[in-house]
Amino acid sequence: MQIIRILVIAVMAAIVVSLGTALFHLTKGDSSAKLGRALTVRIVLSLVLFLLLMAAWWAGLIKPNGFQN
Repeated sequence: MQIIRILVIAVMAAIVVSLGTALFHLTKGDSSAKLGRALTVRIVLSLVLFLLLMAAWWAGLIKPNGFQN
């Protein structure tokens, strides 16, 4: 369970770094290829995070909390 938490945090940090890179290239006025690559990396990382969470849920490593009554 601890490894899943570390992986989720690492992927989320990589998503934030990718967004920061895209913002840097957007404000600097660099080529749109670098901006597009940074945003593509963010999308791929988001999909990887989603698949990681779904696989962990399917394997029983994490459990949804749901609404507490």
